[in-house]
Amino acid sequence: MAGDSAASGRPLEEYREYLHLLVRIQLAPGSQSRLDASDVVQQTLLKAHERQRQFRGQSEGERAAWLRAILSSTLADALRSLGRDDAAFSRSIQQALEDSSSKLEAWFADPGSTPVQQAERNEQVRRLAVALAQLRDDQRQAVELRHLRGWPVAAIGRYMTRTPAGVAGLLRRGVEKLRAILGE
Repeated sequence: MAGDSAASGRPLEEYREYLHLLVRIQLAPGSQSRLDASDVVQQTLLKAHERQRQFRGQSEGERAAWLRAILSSTLADALRSLGRDDAAFSRSIQQALEDSSSKLEAWFADPGSTPVQQAERNEQVRRLAVALAQLRDDQRQAVELRHLRGWPVAAIGRYMTRTPAGVAGLLRRGVEKLRAILGE
């Protein structure tokens, strides 16, 4: 799969961490033990590989949207296999994935940006997803819960069975490492 590419020229494999991040954001922290996010992402990339000829977009943003749509149906199928089966639920997953993607892009957003700037923002989101995957699991989880889900530190502490000071340390070290990885 690494050599495969669509109109944008970027191998599908380079979207793995971006898709994985979107799945982690969507799944309630407790449900992640019942559903393996890596399996969902692998199935998504396999479906995308099989359907590459169907992709008609020209930009990285269009390709990311196409992959999110495939991810949405794959995630809905996986959740259905766990007992959830209704059309409204599937539509809500698609909307939630779009919202999550928008939230990620908002970190780098600049009102009135040009198409080139939008492409750079898409690349920054992909790099952020790759950088998050390089953090220790506890740091990554704390950073995602705080900055991507908006949880307060006290709630993260209860969920992770850590003190607020312990969570603050995870957040500080996680953000410092992200900055070092991203070269900021």
